[in-house]
Amino acid sequence: MPSVMARFDATATRRDRLRAALIDAVPGADAVLVTDAVNVRYLSGFTGSNGAVLVWADPDAAGHDDAISTDGRYTVQVGEQAADLMLVGAREVAKALLESAGRAGARRVGFEADSVTVAGHAALAGAVAGVDLVATSGLVEGLREVKDAGEIGAIARACGVADTALAQIIDDGMIAPGRSERAVARALEWAMYRHGAAGIAFETIVAAGANSAVPHHRPTDAVLGAGDFVKIDFGAVVDGYHSDMTRTYVLVAAQPWQREVYELVAAAATAGRRAARAGTGAGAVDGAARAVIDAAGRGAEFVHGLGHGVGLQIHEAPSVGSGATGTLLDGAVVTVEPGVYLPGRGGVRIEDTVVVSDGPCQILTATDRTFTVLD
Repeated sequence: MPSVMARFDATATRRDRLRAALIDAVPGADAVLVTDAVNVRYLSGFTGSNGAVLVWADPDAAGHDDAISTDGRYTVQVGEQAADLMLVGAREVAKALLESAGRAGARRVGFEADSVTVAGHAALAGAVAGVDLVATSGLVEGLREVKDAGEIGAIARACGVADTALAQIIDDGMIAPGRSERAVARALEWAMYRHGAAGIAFETIVAAGANSAVPHHRPTDAVLGAGDFVKIDFGAVVDGYHSDMTRTYVLVAAQPWQREVYELVAAAATAGRRAARAGTGAGAVDGAARAVIDAAGRGAEFVHGLGHGVGLQIHEAPSVGSGATGTLLDGAVVTVEPGVYLPGRGGVRIEDTVVVSDGPCQILTATDRTFTVLD
């Protein structure tokens, strides 16, 4: 966990980056009103359920500090998490900050159109005379695409928790014939909590036998059997940041077709990781992995994109798929997760969370990814 001053420095730097993005996106803007809860946390450190942040385009010229608003339930929490911001206490946080900006002389204020309802916009638009609201989209999300050292550290810790938890339940013999998918999932989740997770990143996927051919199968009382593929997709949350990993095993005895499919997916995953470098088109990274599977005649059985960004949310920018635009940036954290799914028989996915750089990506998920038969 970083020190208080380190956290304040990190969120202040993020707000400075937002100022630059705002000036480019909305010429003449005085400030931007941030209401999306994840973006509020990113810019301030505040984790309460009712909050908004006002970031000035030029606080020195405006003569006012960036501000946060929340209600009385969270006053102490704001003091602990976001004490470097001016506090505007109110229940209607967006309205209160807009009114505060208006009194301070703001006349052109951006707002997050993706997180404000039509009714919410109508209420804000009529709240302060003389203030022009201007829609913005993706300003903060674009900043979140590149992680700072503290964020990468938190994601790495989340990956470490997940690695340790999976190793524990394997050592404990939990992934074995006679266990249900649901029992394995719950055991893995409790192991993540025991090893330091604050939460699970998403509903854990445990899919055995034919169920492993369903990419996002939800665990049931289906019983694991000898000869089954068992696909496990899961993650932990540490300090608000998520991890994401998939491993696929065979129970007791493997058939040749299972090894063949597994090795194909492993080769695609290797190609995807090698392609995941800063400056490479996101679509091209997907294409590098997909080409391996296409060449084996199984392209129709790879039915999803190669990956996605991971951070304060389990799915965030950038998207890494065949239709993705843009390039991967240095410091982006993404998944690489090719899969081949054979309906009625079984499927394989191998997924790692990686940090993009100018050189080879850094793999944060350490669990062995070679073909493994669990006895």
